[in-house]
Amino acid sequence: MSNPTFSVIIPAYNAAKTIKRAIKSVLNQSYPASEIIIVDDGSTDALQEAITEFTGQIKYIRQTNQGVSAARNAGAKAATSQWLAFLDADDWYLPDRLKHHSEWISRDPTLDFLTGDYEYRDENENLLGRSMEGKASGRMMLKKAAGKREVIMEESEFEEFVADHFGDTHTLSLPRATFLELGGYPLGFKVCEDVHLLTRLVARSHHAGVICEPMAVYSIHGTSATRADPVRAQFENVRTLIALGKSAEQLPPAVRRGYATRLRQARLNLAYSLTKSGRRMEAMRAVLPSLIESPGVASFRNILSLIKN
Repeated sequence: MSNPTFSVIIPAYNAAKTIKRAIKSVLNQSYPASEIIIVDDGSTDALQEAITEFTGQIKYIRQTNQGVSAARNAGAKAATSQWLAFLDADDWYLPDRLKHHSEWISRDPTLDFLTGDYEYRDENENLLGRSMEGKASGRMMLKKAAGKREVIMEESEFEEFVADHFGDTHTLSLPRATFLELGGYPLGFKVCEDVHLLTRLVARSHHAGVICEPMAVYSIHGTSATRADPVRAQFENVRTLIALGKSAEQLPPAVRRGYATRLRQARLNLAYSLTKSGRRMEAMRAVLPSLIESPGVASFRNILSLIKN
């Protein structure tokens, strides 16, 4: 197979302070992107001025403010490459992010999608941890890889991945044709839209490539949606998963089980956030649907953990 081409899509909203770092991290890739598409989601800051130095190196699209999903979808529609990769404007790629995936695709074009490890860093770029070692599904893949950089994730391992996936939007590579067939990211959701797409992607996949080395950096800062208003973020998380669940019966059994686990954990996380805010009755109501839908040991443990708190 010939070398794959990549379009890197960067949605941006009022990201003038961080967008340069994101763009430079793509321009500095050891395997060059075919195009970099910046989708300005109706920014009101100096974003356009911040990217003028990259004129001729990027494709710029501006739209009215519609949210990150609409911005990513617009970028995918405008893309001309075989494969899509995404990067948020406050995160950045490590130098071999595209190289690792492109080389593997060239050797094995049957891969449905690829993902990989990434780092968490704070506002001062101090290392806080890594994605794969922090997730059960990631640790499972690391054990399977036994020190190798590449490992295949099979259908039998998708349940754990859907339940609590490692990797994230900025380490996901998938064919543009697949993305368009799936309808892209769901509109109308501010949190968990990536899980919505990923679950539908996994449901139609057979095996995926996993890079067990950091490929990108996820920036942890206090202005993110999940940290600025954690209760609202958890409400939105549950809302998005419930919307995904309307098609859960059509998912393969392993993916459906992983989805059920993720929804149960999301409801518990919402309940914990409500409890910390002194809203204990609301917290109990948040987890009761899980007890009704899945009256098993895990659901009862969730109830007990709230009572003990």
